[in-house]
Amino acid sequence: MNKPKIYVGIDKDINGGMTTIGKIIRDAWVFGIIPETETCEGWNLAGIDSLLQKVNNEWDKYGCLVSFLPPELRERHDRIHGNAMEKARAAGWSGEVETDDED
Repeated sequence: MNKPKIYVGIDKDINGGMTTIGKIIRDAWVFGIIPETETCEGWNLAGIDSLLQKVNNEWDKYGCLVSFLPPELRERHDRIHGNAMEKARAAGWSGEVETDDED
């Protein structure tokens, strides 16, 4: 199965956007790399990869740990990711796909 070359947008992504690309986008919102209104619809994979590199550079500043984020960023992280989980659960996402291999 071929993966699409253009991203559908976090608001149209499977599992309520609880995907690897969705996490990259939400983290980019947290760090202010892109505005929270940017869904990345129509972006190609090179654009998503570039965004991932920028997000990783920001996480590296904080040891890749939410607990090391300054208060403003931690509050933004909690809000953005918390809202995303609520919406995804309301749409039927349970998180089990992400933990299936942990048995």
